[in-house]
Amino acid sequence: MEEVQVKQLLIDTGAILEGHFLLTSGLHSPLYVEKFQALQWPEHTAKMCAALAERFKDDNIDVVVGPVTGGILLAHEVGKNLGTRAIFTERENGKMTLRRGFVINKGERVLVVEDIVTTGGSVQEVIEVVKAQGGELVGVGLLVDRSGGKVNFGVRTEGLLHLAVPTHQPDNCPLCAAGIPITKRGRTGK
Repeated sequence: MEEVQVKQLLIDTGAILEGHFLLTSGLHSPLYVEKFQALQWPEHTAKMCAALAERFKDDNIDVVVGPVTGGILLAHEVGKNLGTRAIFTERENGKMTLRRGFVINKGERVLVVEDIVTTGGSVQEVIEVVKAQGGELVGVGLLVDRSGGKVNFGVRTEGLLHLAVPTHQPDNCPLCAAGIPITKRGRTGK
């Protein structure tokens, strides 16, 4: 899939929203990507994940791992395309961890996948889990990199769509100053 096709798919499914949003990072933004509007359609999820897998097909990946919640779907579909295991991390007592009997064996080649990245905090937490388990981090695959190219995970990172979207600290937000009501992430206010 070309970047323009990914963007059009997100627009067509109503996943790209404009307004005033509170992001997971705590930052405010005039644009939000509600990935589940696209991911609710298995054929769209399969198509985007096949495109991510294609980018890492020659990297001898052993396991694909993503963070709860969107990362579960992505890891599963990318892993299916690569013929690998697919697992996920989740928070336990506020710390990202592997649960449910999942392990990454020492030396296994790992691909981390994530849906939307702004600051990269969740991906970095997953990377720390991979390293603590003794896995070899090969790359990071993203549906949408909305960091404007600012995230750096120290390995090859492939995004299907790159967006340079402004973000604002809550105490210095022009959207707040303009009196535009804020919408918490994942809700359109309707």
